[in-house]
Amino acid sequence: MPPAGARPSRIAVLASGRGSNLQALLDAIATGALDAELVGVFSDRPDAAALRRVPEPLRWSRDARAFASREAFDAELAAALAQRRPHWVVCAGYMRILGPAFIDALRGRLLNIHPSLLPKYRGLRTHARALADGEREHGASVHFVSPELDAGAVVAQAAVPVRPGDDAETLAARVLAAEHPLLVATLRLAVAGRLAEGDGVALLDGQPVFTPLRLDSAGVLRLPDGVPV
Repeated sequence: MPPAGARPSRIAVLASGRGSNLQALLDAIATGALDAELVGVFSDRPDAAALRRVPEPLRWSRDARAFASREAFDAELAAALAQRRPHWVVCAGYMRILGPAFIDALRGRLLNIHPSLLPKYRGLRTHARALADGEREHGASVHFVSPELDAGAVVAQAAVPVRPGDDAETLAARVLAAEHPLLVATLRLAVAGRLAEGDGVALLDGQPVFTPLRLDSAGVLRLPDGVPV
């Protein structure tokens, strides 16, 4: 967390793919919608398109397959992150499982965006699984990262309808469009010092978030009773 009065917050992003959520953060920072500074983009894939969205000095990548173990890769990643001194680390399309030691070192400062309404559909192929189950609603979640995959405290969610005729590709596109404002809105709470984690529970203004915040059609996060945060 940034010390009191420190602005803007320093954000690092972990990404493995094209980086569309990263771009949403960059756009929000550029327009002043997110009071933050991006201090680095880190990837386990040197060819990740996300890296090309930022200047070379902000890029860090290593081929994770070249390391003898997950722990060895995590240690090098952690060292590189420490040099950039981020207040928050965001997994945005980061496809590599992080080890417990790495997660524990960043506990309470490490967020992930996942393409499902957690706790439903942890892991991969979320859209196909939602369709196979006949879901009428699907979406995305931002949660704190814990050692158990996609099981950390959920902060906020954005829901989208599952429409007749949807396939995994069309549903994925609809969810992705909701991910961008969801991630920006959640990070806005984080950099304002309103978001924390305690004993495995998300905290908003020091109060437990037992039911995830929901993003409305205007891009505003609301409590379960509809009150905007």
